[in-house]
Amino acid sequence: MDMNKMLEQVQQMQAQMAKVQEELANEIVEASAGGGMVTVKATGALELKEIKISPEAIDPDDPELLADMVLAAVNEALRSAQSLAQSKLGGAAGLGDLGSLGLPGL
Repeated sequence: MDMNKMLEQVQQMQAQMAKVQEELANEIVEASAGGGMVTVKATGALELKEIKISPEAIDPDDPELLADMVLAAVNEALRSAQSLAQSKLGGAAGLGDLGSLGLPGL
């Protein structure tokens, strides 16, 4: 086993992973709830970028409904972003499903 060759391969993989992570930070996923009354955008790096709430969603007599819609949209956007990251990072490393490794956040 050639240690220099192995080290070179590890460095190439690290560079490729860093590139994919940078790309993920620039990719946006979107999710909505309440028939589109609440829309959330997040990056592939799991960072929320935007939350839009339509005026029709704001019922002063039912703030819990708005909270539920925001929560549902945020969770769906984060699931989509996580799925995008998993597919890109797994493919970049040739590892496939990173979630099976039990790594937090993947």
